[in-house]
Amino acid sequence: MKKALFLDRDGVVNVEKEYLYKQEDFEFIDGIFELCRHYQDLGYLIFVVTNQSGIARKFYTEEDFEKLTQWMLEVLKNNGVTITKVYHCPHHPEISGVCECRKPKPGMLLEAAGEFDVDLQNSIMIGDKERDIEAGLNAGLRENYLLDESGCVSNSKATKIVKKLDEIWK
Repeated sequence: MKKALFLDRDGVVNVEKEYLYKQEDFEFIDGIFELCRHYQDLGYLIFVVTNQSGIARKFYTEEDFEKLTQWMLEVLKNNGVTITKVYHCPHHPEISGVCECRKPKPGMLLEAAGEFDVDLQNSIMIGDKERDIEAGLNAGLRENYLLDESGCVSNSKATKIVKKLDEIWK
């Protein structure tokens, strides 16, 4: 079985912007390339697991999401990072109904585990919202990190709250 690094997209891979779907609005978070290369060098598979309710809300389409995702993957690749797969939840419970993939449910992590033989107990989740941490816990991950650049969060189920990504691996 393989270890994996699960990353939320908005707020971890890129700066959080509401309903982001345009390349020109996308800004990578400081340290994301170094973090990914570090875990990649340790043999981890890297997955992005992201709620994208903007699709259900019709703010953008699946095609818009895929176009941005392909661009993001290319930039990551050009910086020495290989993302194994991006999983997304296009649902919103009030619009499209309840699903198993929307974090805090563990559906996307469980799907990755089944598809790529991932050892969830020895994998890592990094998110910027408590629902990311809960998804990791619900999937059985023992290491879950909350990225809180503001330093305002004091209560979390996370293994550790960090202000910068390099606090996780340095």
